[in-house]
Amino acid sequence: MGKVHLIASGKGGTGKTMFAVNYGATLAMKGHSVVIIDMDLGMRNLDLYCGLENNVVYDVFDVMTGVCRIRQALIRDRRFENLCVMAAPPSKDDGTLTPLHMKVLCSRLREMFDYVIIDAPSGMEDGLVLAAAGADDCIIVTTPEYSSLRDADTLDREIVRLGIEKRYLILNKVVAEMMSAGYVPRLKEITTMMRPLLAGVIQQDENIHISTNLGVPIVMKNDTYIQHNFENIVERIEK
Repeated sequence: MGKVHLIASGKGGTGKTMFAVNYGATLAMKGHSVVIIDMDLGMRNLDLYCGLENNVVYDVFDVMTGVCRIRQALIRDRRFENLCVMAAPPSKDDGTLTPLHMKVLCSRLREMFDYVIIDAPSGMEDGLVLAAAGADDCIIVTTPEYSSLRDADTLDREIVRLGIEKRYLILNKVVAEMMSAGYVPRLKEITTMMRPLLAGVIQQDENIHISTNLGVPIVMKNDTYIQHNFENIVERIEK
């Protein structure tokens, strides 16, 4: 049976979708079968980050409402041995979907893949409750700013309330010079402030920005510090 990771953030702009794509790609490069689901209904971006926007026919809403079968909505990323993407619909849910729909979908995908990665909507709207249903754990992506950390902490409390006990923290867009100078919170302060286990730190890098715009996961570039960093993050979370 596969494992279901929820990727969430307390606010937009933290790099949550970038992380979901590259985390899934890293797992796939290690030989695992992976599906990444865009649950940011009405704000579809995951397909763009993967460069698969022209391949979308059916989406996750179509699957959960019975319009199509699961395999019809799976978009195969042929750059990898076994990585698929399921896009979000272009419009928001009208109240049709319930957490039970998501639990059933996750249950079926567990039988098909080693890992199911759910890219949740930012913040704590109703979409979070839907996306979190069926998840085994949650990876919270934040940035080293007090407002972002406060939102991440509030999100973490909601994740616990939803019944997800195992949570991890990813600190993204870190500028080491600013942190060492004290212009942003230091790691010790952040780890004291936040309850989830810090699983990784990702430095601010223009190459990441370029890769997302090109629709190419940055971990595909072999033997770079970013690729090694994601491999280390995967090892910490999947141990």
